[in-house]
Amino acid sequence: MSALPIFPGTVDAAGQPATLGVMGGGQLGRMFVHAAQRLGYFTAVLDPDAHSPAGRVSHHHIQAGYRDAQGLAQLAALCGAVTTEFENVPAAALQTLAASRPVAPGAAAVGIAQDRIQEKSHFTASAGVAGVSCAPYAVIQTPADLQAVPADLLPGILKTARMGYDGKGQIRVRDAAELAAAWVELERVACVLEKMLPLKAECSVIVARGWNGAIVRFAPQRNVHVDGILAVTEAYEGNMPAALAERAQAATESIAHHIGYVGVLCVEFFVIDDGSEHGALVVNEMAPRPHNSGHYTLDACDVSQFDLQVHAMAGLPLPQPRQHSKAIMLNLLGDAWLDATGQPRTPDWQAALALPGAHLHLYGKTDARPGRKMGHLTITGADVAGVKATARQAADILGLPGFEGGA
Repeated sequence: MSALPIFPGTVDAAGQPATLGVMGGGQLGRMFVHAAQRLGYFTAVLDPDAHSPAGRVSHHHIQAGYRDAQGLAQLAALCGAVTTEFENVPAAALQTLAASRPVAPGAAAVGIAQDRIQEKSHFTASAGVAGVSCAPYAVIQTPADLQAVPADLLPGILKTARMGYDGKGQIRVRDAAELAAAWVELERVACVLEKMLPLKAECSVIVARGWNGAIVRFAPQRNVHVDGILAVTEAYEGNMPAALAERAQAATESIAHHIGYVGVLCVEFFVIDDGSEHGALVVNEMAPRPHNSGHYTLDACDVSQFDLQVHAMAGLPLPQPRQHSKAIMLNLLGDAWLDATGQPRTPDWQAALALPGAHLHLYGKTDARPGRKMGHLTITGADVAGVKATARQAADILGLPGFEGGA
């Protein structure tokens, strides 16, 4: 369904205020709600958790499962358009909503992101136009597929085709015996085996595409992951070679255009060591939503990724973002709330917030657990050296891993 503009501050014939809905009540939904409310929209969140971060701050919280017919009907009745905050919302639920309301991104795009096999096929057809390929891979769905895996794909990483994120559902394997054992450990579900490549760096590109095909983009972010979870994002000119940055942006736009994507899309890439000066680019995966690596846009850009999410789904113009400050984003996991013995502690916010250019975002989660995303801290400034030095101080104060930068 195409979208007509849903203007903020308006009401419909029944006096219903312009309301935007989001499937999912986590931190991404919370930041979407804040962006929508800042423009004057009412918001509605569908999430089964009574204490979800987004549900706590929204005008309406529909406490229901993502497949609940009554909950979906209530969301559709309230909202002029609906989006999603994470890719594992059932695509069928989005299809149900799309029968009566504009949904961005659509079920087809979300379905691709939910299945690595479909995702690889899509990347081959779209990113290849920009000269960017996937890592060599094989699909494993049957014992015969397992036996037919080429030897040159090992060592590799075995990944479940569905329901894998933040390093979950992934096992590194060195040889055929480890591959067979890993597939058994993953309960013989459909998987993709990716060849292990010599990694130089990781990066991501965030774009927003409207119903009319207009597209805007942020410059690539350079990322560092620890144990499969994003730890650090560096966002400033020169964070990666210009030729690679341009190719990553072109590939991301091609991926979005190829499926008529509407909304905010993040595509993650690997920079691999192929013997050349700057390395080669390989597309890894896509997220049909705002992304952890784009949180710096809240503080370092005149338009954030969440602002663009609101504009795209509501059919409003998409302004080209302008980054006004260099930025480094540090992810805050639940580990920062625990001491060396695993006992609860309060992070030293006094010292962290005394740092120049420090912007703290906490997500309203009360239960800090290892690996759980609790918030992020963005350091902004006018020069890269100063931002790196301050980020190093912040990482030391809060006991955060992954940041190797310095003055």
